[in-house]
Amino acid sequence: MKSLLLAGAMIVATGTCAFAQGGYWVVGNRATSKCEIVTSNPVVNAQVGGNIWFGTGPYQSLDDAKLARSTIPSCPAVEEQPADTQDDEKKSN
Repeated sequence: MKSLLLAGAMIVATGTCAFAQGGYWVVGNRATSKCEIVTSNPVVNAQVGGNIWFGTGPYQSLDDAKLARSTIPSCPAVEEQPADTQDDEKKSN
């Protein structure tokens, strides 16, 4: 019985680690003076001379990360590129 409980606990622990790796993070980059969205867990290293000075997340989707970035006061506003339209496709033909 103890071995089944131990095996179950190990499965839960490895499953939790696997889920923690996915997602999006919002990071503040001092070198570019921008807030960026990245897909790996950032290492905040500003205290030792690095460029990443904050990181928030993980967020489940890119839209969630964009929303979070827009609510952080130290992040400058980002202009989103417009989606391609049918007119653009007609011009290229």
